[in-house]
Amino acid sequence: MAEGENHLASSYDIALSSLITKRSRADKSNKGDRFDILFDYIKILDLEEPISKMKVIHVAGTKGKGSTCTFAESILRNCGFHTGLFSSPHLIDIRERFRLDGMDICQEKFLTYFWWCWNTLKACTFIPLIFGSYFMFFLNVNIAVQEKTSDDIPMPPLFRFLALLAFKIFAAEQVDVVILEVGLGGKFDATNVVQTPIVCGISSLGYDHMEILGNTLGEIAGEKAGIFKQGVPAFTVPQPDEAMCILKEKASQLDVKLQVAPLLDVTLLNGQHLALDGEHQYLNAGLAIALCSTWLERAGHREFNFLDQTNSLPEQFVKGLTTATLQGRAQIVPDRSIDAESAGDLLYYLDGAHSPESMEVCGKWFSHAITGESKQQNVSNQRQDDSSGSCELANSYSHGNPKTNSTQILLFNCMSVRDPQLLLPRLINTCANHGVHFQKALFVPNISVYYKVLSSALPPTDSQVDLSWQLTLQNVWEDLIGVEKEGDVKDADLVYEENDNNKESGVRSSDNSIVFPSLPLAIKWLRDTVQRNKSVRFQVLVTGSLHLVGDVLRLVKK
Repeated sequence: MAEGENHLASSYDIALSSLITKRSRADKSNKGDRFDILFDYIKILDLEEPISKMKVIHVAGTKGKGSTCTFAESILRNCGFHTGLFSSPHLIDIRERFRLDGMDICQEKFLTYFWWCWNTLKACTFIPLIFGSYFMFFLNVNIAVQEKTSDDIPMPPLFRFLALLAFKIFAAEQVDVVILEVGLGGKFDATNVVQTPIVCGISSLGYDHMEILGNTLGEIAGEKAGIFKQGVPAFTVPQPDEAMCILKEKASQLDVKLQVAPLLDVTLLNGQHLALDGEHQYLNAGLAIALCSTWLERAGHREFNFLDQTNSLPEQFVKGLTTATLQGRAQIVPDRSIDAESAGDLLYYLDGAHSPESMEVCGKWFSHAITGESKQQNVSNQRQDDSSGSCELANSYSHGNPKTNSTQILLFNCMSVRDPQLLLPRLINTCANHGVHFQKALFVPNISVYYKVLSSALPPTDSQVDLSWQLTLQNVWEDLIGVEKEGDVKDADLVYEENDNNKESGVRSSDNSIVFPSLPLAIKWLRDTVQRNKSVRFQVLVTGSLHLVGDVLRLVKK
């Protein structure tokens, strides 16, 4: 890469950071934080006609929309179409949000499209940025001196910029189909600038982002139904009555044919398994099948019309459903820093659940995975650049090399806008119902603070970090788990390190939990504990935040 390109690659995180705003991502008091301004951005970027011609599948929902989009992309790619998928959040690198034919966009293309969009927007009031040896100087000056494109048209906040970038990428790459995952809500989401999608989908609804979307399922459903367009067919999954009533009402107002997609019948997979693990994925797969079938029909590909077939699925659909990849959802990763003789002694079970309903689903998956009850173990759920050998190796870790004992540990964090009194009991009770009990809970702050948008180097350990929220989580955990743990001596012989060094590092230990000032310290504690307990397999559930899941993946895969 040339010197000028190095400047670009090392600087776009600074540019993105300047788009971060503490304003609510959707504010009902000002029409979704000036939603209409998105159409001004589209005019500036000359994207009106390209967006109008895109053949879009648009998906909103509380749970499962990412999985549904992933299944849909994989199905249509295996049908031979050039696919573009926009999703969020990313776990390690921001390029994960933009997938072309199932792969993260390459850095060269990403940088080209990124800087074109950035400079086109900036050019409304500024001379385009000068590329070359003085690039950093001009970039920093522009960010520091002027945060707005104009008084009336400010530079878009981060997610809106990324959505606009996605439209530019998909238009320039001339994809056949665009699969759009809503970022938040639906009505005022940046992806909702699409006026004529081919088909819309609403995945499972539940209580999340209530500070923005509303306090009832009806209000939340109304925001999600904001993606419905006049006369455009839509599908959903079985919903609570309150939510379904609103979805039907909104659909009726827009002459939308709303149908409930059937649950995927496992027999249609011809003895194979869904690529994404968990019972709930059959709902998402069924929704993806309905969306893809309708897209194929309405986009003029009638040779692929399988919507009414209930006895079989075409091989392209089966392959799409059984090979889709999505990081951070029901994913099992071994810690490769452990020496070969102890390989598999430290396993991370990663799931980005962060709502009460998804915590229950996560608890079921984790319990089934560690007790061997699950009929399909998606142990690796690796990205496509990982080797199949690593998948087989991870699978052998989970089911081979039996230890005399195993212990379950929770590694947890969630955003402060969420209520741990709603999240943690769902997890604890679900696992307990399957005979699974956590020996310790570890609470950590995320590494990925909101302004860190790239996979850059991890920050050093900071013992001065504010741990007030993690201490709150610890207190909730101790109150919930204390009675359950009484008399449980299952893992009493485990050797845990509690010493003055921990105290000096800011570690706060209680009977059933530990607060660490950083994730690297927690990982080190886990690895050290494994070395002192050679006969035990440690199964660590990482959940509560997709950002935390991404942080763990970044550390463990280094």
